[in-house]
Amino acid sequence: MKQLKEFFKDEITGWKRIDIIWLIIATAVILGVSLYWHDSLIGIMTALTGIWCVIFTGKGKRSSFLFGIANVVLYAYVSFNAKYYGEVMLNLIYYFPMNFVGWAAWKKHMNKETGEVEKKKLPLKKGMVIYIITAACIYGYGVVLKSLGGNLPYIDSMSTVVSVAAQILSVRRLTEQWILWIIVDVVTVIMWGVNFAAGGESIATLAMWSIYLINAVIMFIKWNREAKQS
Repeated sequence: MKQLKEFFKDEITGWKRIDIIWLIIATAVILGVSLYWHDSLIGIMTALTGIWCVIFTGKGKRSSFLFGIANVVLYAYVSFNAKYYGEVMLNLIYYFPMNFVGWAAWKKHMNKETGEVEKKKLPLKKGMVIYIITAACIYGYGVVLKSLGGNLPYIDSMSTVVSVAAQILSVRRLTEQWILWIIVDVVTVIMWGVNFAAGGESIATLAMWSIYLINAVIMFIKWNREAKQS
């Protein structure tokens, strides 16, 4: 009970007015767009849990992983219907267990004063190695997805592979995760934009990824500043 009380205390600590405004705006945009285009309930819940996850991640709050668990299951369902099989496998096989890993890893590095996770920066040499390996994996996985008959296999592959690398950096509390998330978000916005233009119904998912992109830019600036200070 004491640990639970401390957890909730940390989650409500350190929120600035601008943070709360951004959370409200993002939520309102998702609901407004979804209701206007008559999106499904699953599509709306997928988008809401997704934006709450990334905003809480940006704030360095462990509850982001709780939203993440719900989001990956819902998003996998939406992606399966759109035949984005790379997204399905990424979320169920990788993101789902990694949310539990992140929950445990962040617990050891929470700043009691701010209620946020402690941020770090990645050394340049290690970053270059990660980027080279990521590029090679994008090509290889794209070949696999193409053989499965998936839509936009190489774009799907880029979204998937870069997401894997970004999630690892997220668990390790590294600022550079947001650079990779920006790449993922740009690619995935294009992917879901193509899907919607072709008659897809999940406008909430497209709006979700658009907000992800804006959030990633904001959080890169935030994390970079705080990592330097620490």
